[in-house]
Amino acid sequence: MRPSNAGITGRGSTLPTTQWFLTSSERGNPSTRLDARHHGDVAWTEGNLVRPLIHGVAYFAELHDRVSQMRDGDLLMFVDWRGDPDERLTGSPDTEVGKVFAAAARRGVDVRGLVWRSHWDRLAFSAAENRRLGDEINDAGGQCLLDMRVRTGGSHHQKFVVLRHGSRPDLDIAFLGGIDLCHGRRDDASHAGDPQPQAMAAVYGPRPPWHDVQLAIEGPAVGDVETVFRERWDDAQSLSRSPLRWLADRLRHDNPSDSPLPQQSPDPEPAGTHTVQLLRTYPRRAGGYPFAPRGERSVARGYTKAVRQACQLIYIEDQYLWSPAVATMFTEALTGNPQLRLIAVLPLFPDQDGRLSKPPNLVARDRAIASLRKAAPGRVAFYGLESPEGVPVYVHAKVCIIDDQWASVGSDNFNRRSWTHDSEVTAAVCDPGYAQALRLTLAGEHLDRAGQMKDLSDPARTFTAFADSAALLQGWYEGGRRGSRPPGRLRPVIDGTEKPFTRAWASVLYHLVYDPDGRPLKVRMRRSF
Repeated sequence: MRPSNAGITGRGSTLPTTQWFLTSSERGNPSTRLDARHHGDVAWTEGNLVRPLIHGVAYFAELHDRVSQMRDGDLLMFVDWRGDPDERLTGSPDTEVGKVFAAAARRGVDVRGLVWRSHWDRLAFSAAENRRLGDEINDAGGQCLLDMRVRTGGSHHQKFVVLRHGSRPDLDIAFLGGIDLCHGRRDDASHAGDPQPQAMAAVYGPRPPWHDVQLAIEGPAVGDVETVFRERWDDAQSLSRSPLRWLADRLRHDNPSDSPLPQQSPDPEPAGTHTVQLLRTYPRRAGGYPFAPRGERSVARGYTKAVRQACQLIYIEDQYLWSPAVATMFTEALTGNPQLRLIAVLPLFPDQDGRLSKPPNLVARDRAIASLRKAAPGRVAFYGLESPEGVPVYVHAKVCIIDDQWASVGSDNFNRRSWTHDSEVTAAVCDPGYAQALRLTLAGEHLDRAGQMKDLSDPARTFTAFADSAALLQGWYEGGRRGSRPPGRLRPVIDGTEKPFTRAWASVLYHLVYDPDGRPLKVRMRRSF
């Protein structure tokens, strides 16, 4: 199945790949097998086809189609932050995630999963849901493990699926990005929300609209994504450090023994023209990861290197945009180049509206936005999204596009937690045709344009078009909604107005809980990554 945005092709980069991508030595993790698979200091693959799947509807439908084609002897590997076994991959019955993966296992597909064990549901996490997904797959003969090999207070936040076909390697594919296999994600461009919603802040309504992106990757880079899975699966450490969890696992018969994976197949043949680099985060944790004993922070390093090349436009979509380090990276780029502009598409409101949960979200973002506005007045812009019906859209996408040459989509957000503390993975593509097409596809939806995009090939015009559209819609609201609603879905993000006492306690909670630091002490002292 090929979605409507499948035809993104490459035209070759203006700058050499080495100026955009990290080399193996720049990744800073000699213990990983990821770069050892390549020659010399190369830390990327060429000859790939990468197709952005905008929204959960497109991703889930293709995932269902692909998994349904798998048969005896094939290999399915997936990792997830949250998985709801009853989430339907299409609108039809019997397409629930758990049923589809379990049915594959019963057909003889070797199904392997690593799902974050998670914290308690009473803390708005997903321990019960993740366990039920694992149970359903394990009962069918697959192996799905609840993985708590994380830094204290951290999570496995990676979200990807790899499908390998022993006798049909032309079907090999990896899906990687920000979309979990869970409730709330199966939305589309109309933003009516997932029919199986996930509870959020009241402002998002009973069926919260959800904006997200996942990648479909074909070609040699599939072998790189598989290597990320294999490194975690082969980790000999216990799945949890808690003796209470060990006892609970035995009583519930959770976490069957993780038998070795079959030998990794050769990388798929070239499928396109895209050059792909995987960037990751692993924290420094007790006992260390054998494949990253001092952690890995190539997400932070990769963004920092790419942003330094920026000349015209940095376009991001992100869930948070927190952290002084993130703001500093963008500030240095903006102050060093007076022609550079930045557009950020963010949630209008946090996903939770509790008295303790909401203020730390707001105070962190407000400070980052304020510092960027001060550094580059008139050259930075921050927007939220709403549906055509006027309901706020939760922006969960993790996208960064720089000068229409380098573009990343992954699980990581622009915050310190994603850069140092939780496990993350993103796929960066160095290709001007791909990067520009992705930006124009996203802009077309946000501006409510249908095929009228030629003028937006100019980054400066894109900045103006976003500003004009948001101003018209905001003016319509401020004018009492008289007349027809203007086209476009962008609303300006309004700076916060928390009281001094609220900002004080929220700042402490933000630093300790919401955006912790997972770097080794020496790295932290150097204020580097």
